[in-house]
Amino acid sequence: MKKSKLLLISWILGALYFGYIVAYATGAISGTDGAEQAGAALAVTLMFPHIVCVGLATLFNILGWSMNKKGFALTGGILYAVSMVLFPIYFMFVLVQTILSFVGYAKMKKTVIA
Repeated sequence: MKKSKLLLISWILGALYFGYIVAYATGAISGTDGAEQAGAALAVTLMFPHIVCVGLATLFNILGWSMNKKGFALTGGILYAVSMVLFPIYFMFVLVQTILSFVGYAKMKKTVIA
């Protein structure tokens, strides 16, 4: 079976962004001042749903690509779209993955279970 290049690109970009956002969030909390740590903890708390959705979307994209399952690819695209809604300031970091996931889903062949 032929694997989708669009889903491959999407999950690679998603994994890179997920690694970046986790490193950014953990690095932000390691401030020296108490007020700085409190502000960073508040920011990370606001970003946490976005981070979880991006991680799940990347996981579903990997599953959709590796198993050639349309449902996983669609779920990954939807979760990327939800992550944009949860933290709209960072929408530009998941916009490409969202588009690639939906286009990759649309181009996948429907599997028939016999």
